[in-house]
Amino acid sequence: MYADVRVKIPTEKGRITRKRIRGTTYIYYQVDRVYDPAKKYSVPKSTPIGKCCEDDASMMIPNEKYILYFPSEAADMPDAKHDAARSSCLKVGTYLVLRKIIAEYHLDEILSDIIGKDSGLFLDLAAYSIIEENNAGQYYPDYAYCHPLYTQAMKVYSDSKVSRFINGITKDQTVAFLNRWNRNRDHREKIYISYDSTSKDCQAGDIDLVEYGHSKSGSGKPMVNYSVAFDRNNAEPLFYEMYPGSIVDVSQLQFMLEKAAGYGYHQIGFILDRGYFSRENIKYMDRCGYDFVIMMRGMKDMAREVISEKKGSFEESRKCRIRDYKVSGTTVKRRLYPADEEERYFHIYFNERRRTAEREKFEAKIDRMAEALKSQEGRKGYECPSEYCKYFEPVYFTSGNEKVFECAKERENIIDEEVRYCGYFIIITSEKMTAEEALDLYKSRDGSEKLFRGDKSYLGNRSLRVYSSESFNSKIFIAFVALIIRNRFYTYLKEQRRKSEKKENFMTVPAAVRELEKIELIRQPDGTYRLDHAVTAAQKEILKAFDMTAKNIKEQALGLNQGLQMIQVREEQ
Repeated sequence: MYADVRVKIPTEKGRITRKRIRGTTYIYYQVDRVYDPAKKYSVPKSTPIGKCCEDDASMMIPNEKYILYFPSEAADMPDAKHDAARSSCLKVGTYLVLRKIIAEYHLDEILSDIIGKDSGLFLDLAAYSIIEENNAGQYYPDYAYCHPLYTQAMKVYSDSKVSRFINGITKDQTVAFLNRWNRNRDHREKIYISYDSTSKDCQAGDIDLVEYGHSKSGSGKPMVNYSVAFDRNNAEPLFYEMYPGSIVDVSQLQFMLEKAAGYGYHQIGFILDRGYFSRENIKYMDRCGYDFVIMMRGMKDMAREVISEKKGSFEESRKCRIRDYKVSGTTVKRRLYPADEEERYFHIYFNERRRTAEREKFEAKIDRMAEALKSQEGRKGYECPSEYCKYFEPVYFTSGNEKVFECAKERENIIDEEVRYCGYFIIITSEKMTAEEALDLYKSRDGSEKLFRGDKSYLGNRSLRVYSSESFNSKIFIAFVALIIRNRFYTYLKEQRRKSEKKENFMTVPAAVRELEKIELIRQPDGTYRLDHAVTAAQKEILKAFDMTAKNIKEQALGLNQGLQMIQVREEQ
């Protein structure tokens, strides 16, 4: 992330080097020397701190690494983007809606207490990621140029200021926010918390949590794990965790349960994906007194045994039909494992469409295996892989002293057994409930899954563009606050869609933002900002979700104009 200013290239002897890549000269700063046992000498470890100006070899355009390693020099860099005045066309629609949500949650007050005078910039960065679906700091000034801002006097900061601000947010401030946010939630009612995680690929070497693990993107790159606890009852994100990429989900769960208790949540249950299914986690939740709803992992022997008991007795039954999800379901009560002290509720479901899809996928897998085995026929010394031997019986013959692979026969009974269980799945609950209630609870995980889709797709966080642990922690913190705001935006729209008989295609978050961004204030020759045109029918329908009207927009536009007039007067003095 490069700033929009020029600075003198540092002159530390022996530590500054230049490297030309594709026509651009980059300035590198030696941060360390690492001993290489193979070469038997120390190798310099350098990092880029900027790129050389084409018209002056003594000057460079710095990046955030320069700010990290030369903080005293960076302190003299300008904060505001002085070379660009505020746009004469300000997009105000989404800003006004987000401002209402921020006020509803008192986020401005909380962040002011924790972050201080730059809390407005924090909120602007959160709003920027929601509106622009981007988190790249170098583009923030362009966003700030044409939007009202939460910063004091709506100050348009440069990306160098943004970089310094992000690097300056501390872990203590993150912890303070999560403590305050969760303290303000209602702890009296019983809630179900949906807990899910994702991984963020990262190749930056200066981030402490980056380790190789089981990447959910399948990239094989080092990564950081990131999880969110989501209140299903009130549709709100509660807290998040970051932990090293090598730690698997099933191991992290118990630490999350302790944190939930630390935040004051006791009357709770947890809705968990199959990745958290383990005997140890079940025992731990029992000891803590937490209820759970969890998908059974894999088609294990126990699962097949439970399904076999009910198979053929409920699939066609009218009273077992769960129409909202187009599945059939029934419930049996039994222990999860021989030493289990409690009886659990096993909810068994059958979905005809799922059966067809799973069977096609399985048949394609068998066909691929058969093709691969056929290509090895007649090969000397070939050993059939163990995963193939589950479904195929290898046949060998001896030629001289060598074993030769002749062919492989399908284990039809095993394959038929697999096919018989296609379309079935099991959800286990500790609390007594019907199959429909259990499925409804588990399906409410869609809220947390939408959070992760929003985080990656709609907040620009597929790539965080950071190089240090400090900036990584800060960007995740800002992204979490943006998730809180965006999720509330989504919930308002969802409730309005439910009330309305019309199914308008502009009542999704991205589409609604695009419509609201068309509400603009235009600065006229007399210096007054006025609405460019009346609020459209689509915009009125969207605003209705937030209990706002065209009249509200007009009144708030007048208030914004007055504020901008006062700022202009102060800037001219």
